[in-house]
Amino acid sequence: MLQEAAFTEVKAEKQTANGADLLLDSLKKEKVEVIFGYPGGAVLPIYDKIYDCDIFHVLPRHEQGGIHAAEGYARISGKAGVVIATSGPGATNIVTGLADAMMDSLPLVVFTGQVATGVIGTDAFQEADILGITTPITKYNCQVRNIEDIPRIVKEAFHIATTGRPGPVLIDFPKDIAAGTGEAPVDPEISLPGYQPTIEPNYLQIRKLTEAVSRAKKPVILAGAGVLFAKASHLLQEYAQQQNIPVVNTLLGLGSFPASHPLSLGLAGMHGCYTANMALYECDLLINIGARFDDRLTGNLKHFAPNATVAHVDIDPAEIGKNVPTAIPIVGDAGEALKMLIKQEGKKPEHSQWMEKLEGWKKEYPYWYEEEGSVLKPQRVMEMLYEQTNGDAIVVTDVGQHQMWAAQYYPFKNPDRWVTSGGLGTMGFGLPAAIGAQIAEPSARVVAVLGDAGFQMSTQELAVIRELNLPVKIAIFNNQSLGMVRQWQQIFYEERYAHSKIPSQPSFVKLADAYDIKAYQITSEAEAKEILEQVMENDEPVLLDFRIAENENVYPMIAPGKGLHEMVGVKK
Repeated sequence: MLQEAAFTEVKAEKQTANGADLLLDSLKKEKVEVIFGYPGGAVLPIYDKIYDCDIFHVLPRHEQGGIHAAEGYARISGKAGVVIATSGPGATNIVTGLADAMMDSLPLVVFTGQVATGVIGTDAFQEADILGITTPITKYNCQVRNIEDIPRIVKEAFHIATTGRPGPVLIDFPKDIAAGTGEAPVDPEISLPGYQPTIEPNYLQIRKLTEAVSRAKKPVILAGAGVLFAKASHLLQEYAQQQNIPVVNTLLGLGSFPASHPLSLGLAGMHGCYTANMALYECDLLINIGARFDDRLTGNLKHFAPNATVAHVDIDPAEIGKNVPTAIPIVGDAGEALKMLIKQEGKKPEHSQWMEKLEGWKKEYPYWYEEEGSVLKPQRVMEMLYEQTNGDAIVVTDVGQHQMWAAQYYPFKNPDRWVTSGGLGTMGFGLPAAIGAQIAEPSARVVAVLGDAGFQMSTQELAVIRELNLPVKIAIFNNQSLGMVRQWQQIFYEERYAHSKIPSQPSFVKLADAYDIKAYQITSEAEAKEILEQVMENDEPVLLDFRIAENENVYPMIAPGKGLHEMVGVKK
């Protein structure tokens, strides 16, 4: 009897269920709190089960708005944003959001409906090859072909989306699979031998970096979004203080190091500050932690950190050495790397002259702007938003000049307060992303800083804000133009303003009123101060149409093809 028992196969517990039920049960096991979804024919079997499901569902007014809201939710919550869209146009409407999340390393799990398996490939009604379309812009994608695979596929999707370098995963769901019945494991095991991200860095490489730090005369840390994803901001601060190394931030890394800290040098890159850019240009040791050396940061690579030994900590080995030659490659989680570096301690660098030079640059070359009588300056508006929120708000932006002014004039004190589209630069991102951020943190003050052009790409999502009574404060920087396009046409195209100025636009106050949202048009600093004091602390959504200086440009600026040391618009 004992011998027989030893060879008895232990079968995994299984359940017989509808495909849509298996999907929703799997989402509950992943502790999904909210779904951003838009129903349609191919996902009706799923929505029929959502009718009785207790997972909170948000109906965007456009699928692209839904996926951008999921991005905002993921960025603030640290959890995977979940999206459902129907087949064909529903699926293709989320492509921009997938590309955006892929470039900015945001964890999403996206389910698209698909026509029934029997007609796939026949150009059936609302059929699109979403796997082929999204392969380059997802971390992983697949199509469910067997009902019994649903729990395993969902479990794998969340694991892949949220581990290693985060990113979007897409699961294509044929209608007959969602409607059919089958038997599936209750708690499936996953086995992904080809996907084993390195978490703990190599000790010898950590030692090399520690030794390089002890020899450095002009060290600098470049902190990117990887620090935030690793929840390692406190470790970064501890390490920087331990070694007395100044810290520069990428655009997406803002908030990973307190802007008010004496070691903070600020934002680097095309519209970064003089001190941060010159620190990268003149340093002799550059420690990149969780940033990917994109072109908006580096400028002309020939002039990027030309005299520096480069160390690069990144969980994605494909990023190391991709753009900038790296002497000390460290593959692993930013938090684990910082823990190891802190334990090393080592000899602190002797660089008092370097620190004095940096401090001198900070005082001599701050951000600046000229006041023009009663004209409302965008930089001043951002300063006032900072003052009225005590620097504690979650700031969500669209893309363009207002995005750069927000990055420059809202100095972040804490991590995970900044949501913006970095790599793809997606107009229309800001308003729906603010919805997701507010849902992720209902008690937080969320300020959506938008341009008048980007706002008009997603105005329909005002309906979601009103429906859910989300207290998002919408600050439109209205210069009646595609501001950054106009700036480039002014500087690089001999002021030939081809379709960048918008002479006709709706009344945003009336538009907000149509959605039963309070709104104000603001034309002066005095008005701005009075209205901000009234509205920033209430629990209602508000739209603020700031009529800013129409021809104001973002400075400093590094022109395409120029190096970090060739900034224009620096304070004289």
